[in-house]
Amino acid sequence: MTPESVMTLGRQALELTIMVSAPPLLAALIIGLIVSIFQAATQINEMTLSFIPKLVGLFGVLIIGGPWMVGLMVDYIQRLFGSIPWLVG
Repeated sequence: MTPESVMTLGRQALELTIMVSAPPLLAALIIGLIVSIFQAATQINEMTLSFIPKLVGLFGVLIIGGPWMVGLMVDYIQRLFGSIPWLVG
């Protein structure tokens, strides 16, 4: 196993991590921003108000994008396991 192959595997793992985690994080960010603007406009200072919309939004993102995310991870793992003989020998 060469240093280049290790760096390639690490880069691919980081790219996969970013691609899989970006949709839920962006959804939580956007929902949090909207709730914050609503709280500032109405002067409601309830800390738990943003929890339910974020939870529902993340659930929706995972329902819609879940198959795509799982497909990416399964494809990466299959490529990783398929390359074990080449990496070892």
